[in-house]
Amino acid sequence: MLQTCRALCSQAGPPSRGFLPLRFDGGAFQLKHTKELTRALLVLRLCAWPPLVTHGLALQAWSQRLLGSRLSGALLRASFYGQFVAGETAEEVRDCVQQLRTLGLRPLLAVPTEEEPDSAAKTGEACYEGNLGVMLRCVDLSRSLLEPLSQPSFMQLKVTALTSTRLCKELSLWVRRPGASSELSPERLAEAMDSGQPDSLASPAAHIEPMNPHNKTSLQVSCLNAEQNQHLQASLSRLHRVAQHARARHVRLLVDAEYTSLNPALSLFVAALAVRWNSPGEGGPWVWNTYQAYLKDTLERLERDTEAAHRAGLAFGVKLVRGAYLEKERAVARLQGTEDPTQLDYEATSRSYSRCLELMLTHVARHSPMCHLMVASHNEESVRQATKCMWELGIPLDGPVCFGQLLGMCDHVSLALGQAGYAVYKSIPYGSLEEVIPYLIRRAQENRSVLQGARREQELLAQELWRRLLPGCRRAPH
Repeated sequence: MLQTCRALCSQAGPPSRGFLPLRFDGGAFQLKHTKELTRALLVLRLCAWPPLVTHGLALQAWSQRLLGSRLSGALLRASFYGQFVAGETAEEVRDCVQQLRTLGLRPLLAVPTEEEPDSAAKTGEACYEGNLGVMLRCVDLSRSLLEPLSQPSFMQLKVTALTSTRLCKELSLWVRRPGASSELSPERLAEAMDSGQPDSLASPAAHIEPMNPHNKTSLQVSCLNAEQNQHLQASLSRLHRVAQHARARHVRLLVDAEYTSLNPALSLFVAALAVRWNSPGEGGPWVWNTYQAYLKDTLERLERDTEAAHRAGLAFGVKLVRGAYLEKERAVARLQGTEDPTQLDYEATSRSYSRCLELMLTHVARHSPMCHLMVASHNEESVRQATKCMWELGIPLDGPVCFGQLLGMCDHVSLALGQAGYAVYKSIPYGSLEEVIPYLIRRAQENRSVLQGARREQELLAQELWRRLLPGCRRAPH
């Protein structure tokens, strides 16, 4: 493993000091309060119970009817909401982030807004414009949390909060066709989204005006009807305005991957944004894409996209994840009678992640600062591989490679990384109970394997709690 890394390292010369592997033994839990550890252990054990995850929304509705909204809300705030959510107000989010920063961790804000495929929820331009305002405020909050500009700020962006999944499906079908037309090239979309927009990077969000339809170049795509073309133009405008404001506020956008039926369109949008905002003169990458290792074609796509960005002279930012939609992807493939796009099993996914990780770290070593990577993983072996390869390649701890985990999960890995000096970001949703709880339940349903596999973290939490109750005892009773 890591043959390429070692080959590059031998060319650069040996590291200045020996590699010290991190210990994910829960020692860093000593930095947290007993109350936090107790809540974490309780919540993670409950989340590992499949019926709770499967019937989460029904159980929430039942608890509201039985206990009333106030008591039900208080219980959620003291448990699941308190474990996985930063808060509702900007002040609550700042308090959460301040606690994280004392532990050596950084925030990655995530707005709990998206459109599920085939959802019956009400959508329309007014809804997407409202989401745009939420995204622009998230940019401002992300920047304010890390003032002054000593550390890079990040936020997650769900494209389906700003455009319809139906449009994404139509575009994805068209993109997948052999010899797809150049009318859907990233360059053409970049030109369309840039048309009619103010160029000043100093404009605050409130002063970024919507595109004037009389001042823009009309974009017409032959595979779409007139209404869809109009929606595409409006969607491109919204994406451009978020990226423009993020660039002005020095916030990097990490665009989430979603379902395979949508991803080709999402990648097309990211490529178009990259043409405009990841050029060398912008000091990027400001727009990053997410690659899901549980898909069979991810390594091939990653190789193709890294080379394409390098040839075009564009900065390239990658968030590498295992992926969260495995069950739904397999169900859709069975229903449609198509080939399953996912890896055979967890071991195959881990091998895919390892190969993608090695590819990207090698690319970062060769092309930094034009190439950046977030190792978004809760897997201890993947994190160990990344830190070892970074050492062999001479990649600095707080440089173009960072790590990401979910708020309230995998803290034994996050804390160990943060205390060792690595750049570690915790994905932080925020908002009201009504907004966030359905979002959390969807994320839990998508991450069943992660939640059920958090047994080691539960054991380490129990050991630390038992040590505090009975000093000198290192192991909790079974």
